[in-house]
Amino acid sequence: MINTGNTSHTATKSDENTDKRLYAPSSARNKEPILKVLKEYIPTSGQALEIACGSGEHGLHFSKSFPALIWQPTDIETAHIDSANAHREAENLSNMKEAHYLDVTSQNWETEPLDLIYNANMIHISPWFCTLGLLSGAGRHLKSDGILFMYGPYKIDNQHTSDSNAQFDMSLKSRDSSWGIRNLEDVISIAEQNGLQHKHSIEMPANNFCIIYKKI
Repeated sequence: MINTGNTSHTATKSDENTDKRLYAPSSARNKEPILKVLKEYIPTSGQALEIACGSGEHGLHFSKSFPALIWQPTDIETAHIDSANAHREAENLSNMKEAHYLDVTSQNWETEPLDLIYNANMIHISPWFCTLGLLSGAGRHLKSDGILFMYGPYKIDNQHTSDSNAQFDMSLKSRDSSWGIRNLEDVISIAEQNGLQHKHSIEMPANNFCIIYKKI
């Protein structure tokens, strides 16, 4: 089973019996800083696929901000899919599609050509083969000049960018030895092998990065 979404952070329900919406504190903190970067670097219309949507709060927030962008949330966890759909239903957004199951390692994501793939806080809390699957799928399904937008912590030149990230990395590996903060240069190398050109690395709060690739 692949762990996806914001599972490294606590998510809670507002009402255990009737409301399937999950709320991740990290999403509340980072959605606006991420949105500022999205506004500068992604297409504002077309087809967007979110891999590992977690609670669904990112997709909800970004769908409101880009009404001409058709946003498709996906995840492998039933609770995350249910949460994203509950958020969608509560807001009744016409450009946010119903969330569905997607295994990033599958060879066919059964999607139309995409203008944007969005992925946040996944590759450090999943095995390395999930990163390979994400980059391979992005290479297959993005249109020419389409954007892969990734968010999360990275090592640079195999060095952690902060003591807190080093401690976080140790915690992740203690939970699952296949998890861990990835080295950015390794991810860029695999992306390039899949026809994805690294365009920007943008430092974000809390020792995270937005990494932007373009399909060539």
